[in-house]
Amino acid sequence: MAILNTQGTNQIAYEEAFAGRVRDTERGGERLAGRRRILFGGRLGEADLRLFTTLVRFDAGYNGLFKCNLCRLADYTALSRYVQNVIETPGVRETVNIDYIKRGYCSITARNPNGIVPVGPQLPFVAA
Repeated sequence: MAILNTQGTNQIAYEEAFAGRVRDTERGGERLAGRRRILFGGRLGEADLRLFTTLVRFDAGYNGLFKCNLCRLADYTALSRYVQNVIETPGVRETVNIDYIKRGYCSITARNPNGIVPVGPQLPFVAA
């Protein structure tokens, strides 16, 4: 899934990049539909962790800051289920700090000059 780079571009460029991001996300969901808990083989692997780190940041970081807010991760059933499955792997949940993720993305002054960190979103996979 590509992150939109809209810095210094126009509405048409943004909408074209956005359409590509939506296609990539939908394609990822299609690939995971009907799959088991992980991408390949019988064990959690590097590909799983790379996809997971992208998806776990989806709503908290990318949606607002990169103007990718058409859908939330919850709107992609297979991707949402995948994140839930991976985060339940022993030792994974402890590595996820949504507040840290939000603060990191919101510190990009070119995109967020006032440094305001949103209160939300409430994410089901990080609920206590």
